[in-house]
Amino acid sequence: MLINAFILALRELRRNVMRSILTMLGIIIGVSAVITLVTLGGGATQQVTQQIASLGSNLLMVSVGKRMGAGQSSGAPMFKIADADALSRELPELSLVAPTAAAPTTAIFGNENWSTNITGSTEAFFPVSNQQIALGRLFTASEARVGATVCVIGQTVATKLFGAQDPVGNRIRLNKLSCVVIGLLKPKGQSTMGSDQDDLIVVPLRTFQRRIAGNQDVSLIKVSVKDGFDTDQAKQRIEQTLRSRRHLASNEENNFNVLDMKEIAAMLSTTTQTLTGLLSAVGAVSLLVGGIGIMNIMLVSVTERTREIGIRLAIGALEREVLLQFLVEAVVLSSLGGIIGIVLALSASVLLASLLQVPFVFQGGIIVIAFLFSASVGVVFGYFPARKAARLDPIEALRHE
Repeated sequence: MLINAFILALRELRRNVMRSILTMLGIIIGVSAVITLVTLGGGATQQVTQQIASLGSNLLMVSVGKRMGAGQSSGAPMFKIADADALSRELPELSLVAPTAAAPTTAIFGNENWSTNITGSTEAFFPVSNQQIALGRLFTASEARVGATVCVIGQTVATKLFGAQDPVGNRIRLNKLSCVVIGLLKPKGQSTMGSDQDDLIVVPLRTFQRRIAGNQDVSLIKVSVKDGFDTDQAKQRIEQTLRSRRHLASNEENNFNVLDMKEIAAMLSTTTQTLTGLLSAVGAVSLLVGGIGIMNIMLVSVTERTREIGIRLAIGALEREVLLQFLVEAVVLSSLGGIIGIVLALSASVLLASLLQVPFVFQGGIIVIAFLFSASVGVVFGYFPARKAARLDPIEALRHE
């Protein structure tokens, strides 16, 4: 009986192709909108997670001031190299500690110049920041200790100053400092915040302090926690150590900030998921609109086919068979709309993911949910017209013109 109802439903839909397509349009738009938005949202979330992970493994950022990036404007004293040495010495759960200072500079090579930032740090800067060498080498611990005039540059700086030329071995000028390029870093692209991670020049910290900054200040300490250790506990230990070294009383607030990059990743992921959910909810409204359209068309169909229904009831068709017939038609309408919407959504997701430069993340769960929801829309909104058809009086139906 169900198979016959399905065949009759397809025959009826084929009889009014244009009307069927227009009826399915709301379902198609709703399903495709929800799947596309959820897929792109999943890709954006994955991209955020990957970019945060590319900054370094189990990374903690210790900065001056009560919030990240407050710096000297907060009035808090800057860190010293001794603070980083104390963290490395007293906290065995830390694998790498990289004191860092930075300043804007103009890099000059021949007739080319480029405004960028120069970063001073130790040899630990590269593994803690997940920076890898593409050409040449990184500076060594001994070069960092004596303050050698060497530097490692990012891809953006290399392109701006050297073009297609190999930068390794050439000497560039950074304000009053002349240094030899000993290495070129592998490209990392833009960060989550939109900054260019390849637009950097790294020199030994002592070189930076003596030749660029003219002081012993350290504005940022990058810390990598060993695998297997809790980053929250490591964060508390760092705060205790620095509070002691900065002579803060128990009733005084921290004049520094320890930021766990996992917290940033979780916050950004939550934000993208919330926005995706809100946009998907807007798209789901189209499904309800489509369901109302199906109910409207099915009511029209019942009116048009009143005489046909009367004949079926008169020759012995049961009410439940008539009910099933119209219910199957509504479900077929909504299900076909769901299938078409899924195909359009996957095509649009691949295209938009490429244009927006986010990874395409196939999510089978949301596709199944969207299809089942579209089918259930047919059941819910098709039931009332189907019940109306099943309850027609055969005699009155046969009189209908």
